[in-house]
Amino acid sequence: MDKLGVTLSGWDLENPIIAASGTFGYGYEFASWYDINILGSISLKGTTREPRFGNPTPRIAECCGGMLNAIGLQSPGVESVISEEIPKLRSVFKKKVIANVAGFSVAEYVQVAALFDAVEEVALLEINVSCPNVESDGRVFGSTPESVALVCREIKKVVKKPVYMKLSPNVANITEIAQAAESAGADGLVLINTLLGMAVDPATGKPIVSTKVAGFSGPAIKPIALRVIYQVYPNVRIPIIGVGGITCADDVIEFISVGATAVQVGSQNLRDPCVGRDIINELPQKMDEYGIETLGGIVGRSHR
Repeated sequence: MDKLGVTLSGWDLENPIIAASGTFGYGYEFASWYDINILGSISLKGTTREPRFGNPTPRIAECCGGMLNAIGLQSPGVESVISEEIPKLRSVFKKKVIANVAGFSVAEYVQVAALFDAVEEVALLEINVSCPNVESDGRVFGSTPESVALVCREIKKVVKKPVYMKLSPNVANITEIAQAAESAGADGLVLINTLLGMAVDPATGKPIVSTKVAGFSGPAIKPIALRVIYQVYPNVRIPIIGVGGITCADDVIEFISVGATAVQVGSQNLRDPCVGRDIINELPQKMDEYGIETLGGIVGRSHR
């Protein structure tokens, strides 16, 4: 493994740059811009059991330092993703991918995860626990240690591939939730999902996004993501994939320094479709500049 290589639960990646779920479609859409095989991997768009249209429009708004989105887990359904989307991606991308699993009940999470577990092209499962539990009182699964542990534990009963829990920062104590996920058998964590925010039209005084409150992502959330990873890293023994506002190689080095093993590039893909490629090309130069021999050697160095 060369200086950019990283390993996630036994899966070797040529570099730590992963296109984040929801910002890269199913991957093949970006193949006309550059050879996407340069990426470490791709996290597929969040997938539910049945097809979903998502939220009504408008559901995206630009704002200072980032963007708001309330797509609402628009998905063709897991069977369509497996039979149609993954084969399209396979024609232009030769590496394994991450399947992002979403659900509105524990049973749905388990069913979707089990179906992806049987797909050869999928290396690991990323469980998005920012969905509301329709069987409870509508609170998102990721809001309590107990609910995160329940989802993780039930998925682990039926799958063989590594399970990474993608946690929401919109909680009182994310370290406690991360520890609960690890105790329930999680093989890794993805930190962080979007923050909650909103945008208002000054001419009307009305919220711009149809759901009023939406997920806030982009460069402005980077300091929060770094803080969360820094706090969680010494309290767990499983790898962390860092995400939140990454736009350049320096950002990647910061995330790895606070405890991430790999990173995901999200909203910046929508502003600059080639950002993943450019970061990968820039990383060796930055590593030489800072005297970094391997990325694995600096994981968590902020604590040393």
